[in-house]
Amino acid sequence: MTSKKEIGWNFDNSYARLPNTFFSTVKPNPVDAPKLVILNDSLAGTLGFDADALKTAEGIEILAGNHVPEGSAPLAQAYAGHQFGHFNMLGDGRAMLVGEHITPEDNRVDIQLKGSGRTPFSRGGDGRAALGPMLREYIISEAMHALRIPTTRSLAVVATGESIIRESMLHGAILTRVADSHIRVGTFQYAANWRPVEELRILADYTIQRHYPEIEGDENPYLSLLQEVIKRQAALISKWQLAGFIHGVMNTDNMTISGETIDYGPCAFMDSYDLATVFSSIDREGRYAYGNQPYIGGWNLARFAETLLPLLHDEQEEAVKIAQDAISGYNKIYQTHWLAGMRAKLGIFNEEKDDEVLFTDLLKIMQKNKADYTNTFRSLTLDKIEEAPIFDDAEFAKWHEQWQDRLSRQNVPKESVSKLMRNSNPSVIPRNHRVEEALEAAAEKGDYSVLKKLLEVLSQPYAYSKDQEEYCKLPESSSIPYQTFCGT
Repeated sequence: MTSKKEIGWNFDNSYARLPNTFFSTVKPNPVDAPKLVILNDSLAGTLGFDADALKTAEGIEILAGNHVPEGSAPLAQAYAGHQFGHFNMLGDGRAMLVGEHITPEDNRVDIQLKGSGRTPFSRGGDGRAALGPMLREYIISEAMHALRIPTTRSLAVVATGESIIRESMLHGAILTRVADSHIRVGTFQYAANWRPVEELRILADYTIQRHYPEIEGDENPYLSLLQEVIKRQAALISKWQLAGFIHGVMNTDNMTISGETIDYGPCAFMDSYDLATVFSSIDREGRYAYGNQPYIGGWNLARFAETLLPLLHDEQEEAVKIAQDAISGYNKIYQTHWLAGMRAKLGIFNEEKDDEVLFTDLLKIMQKNKADYTNTFRSLTLDKIEEAPIFDDAEFAKWHEQWQDRLSRQNVPKESVSKLMRNSNPSVIPRNHRVEEALEAAAEKGDYSVLKKLLEVLSQPYAYSKDQEEYCKLPESSSIPYQTFCGT
């Protein structure tokens, strides 16, 4: 055990005080030769940790799961989930919740080790993770944070010194993940399907107290919980769409109640704009394609609403009506967020009824021309439309004229328009080829310089700096579609 004072641990493990049916207590699964690959010094400071202490042998032993810090209560959470539409009992099969850390600002966060070994929920798996996928999550989650998209964070990646078997032998690694919590839609599905109603109520009350304390006194706090989760998820998914982010596995066990993005498996950012874009090797039917994400968000929320039915009203029929009324508002909330985001991307400060047509017309032109999503908005932001491949399209010329007319009607200085667009359109994103380049150098050659440079560039996506220009370039064309893999 290590002392609290050396690193700065400050645990208060409220989830461990729930009925023990919601988790299994676990012990560390020691690894052979842990070595720190990367530590997020900035995040460590925000959490109140001594980054230098985390980099010592004792700190690395904790990040590797070999030892647990004083005050922690290691456990694996139980949950279920619809995976590609099929309902399964799941749980943390390769993750250990070390405990809940209270930051200097009095914020409560989960500290979880991903890839830390077998648990009672492993279902035959080895409970381990490979270095490449853990570094991918580190890159993408930190990029999402910089893009101001709610997300879990990555504190560290530790190489385990062990090899794991996937399609081939790979270097093992453990990611330290930080989250507001790991309570998921799937957590509620587990309670609703296999636990008594009273335990479901305990989970709902706990979730309200932890994430939505302002609704505790509401007339129907469980309806308010449903409404608040709908709001957060609608806002979150609109941000995904606006950034061209594709999650890849929007299973109900990957939808948090807190409204954070979680589980960066086969995720990626879109290059050419196309609603049908899919990167995940396991999404053969396109269920989680870019254009389907808003719909799937609503579908997942409907599954969440179903779990709350016994709490919404004593009469089943009335409970269903209450849930349906709440879910029916999701599309409007999502659309409101998306429209506001598109207005910002195009420098528009006020609202007009035809704005949506203006936006969808541009996207249709982009899809027809296979235009790069991020770089098209970057060119518009810099007023360098000649750099955009759609510049020679007559439809685009007409659209551009309509957009300029729209801007002229709002009577806002050009400088303000430019500032809004620069603050809403990232100059850089984690381009797939750049991510793969960094992962290959790190996982196969032990060269982390490419990774660190990429992280540096991605940390300020709205800077429009000179050193970012190289990272705006598109990959060379290839006849082989880019694919991502879940890493399990």
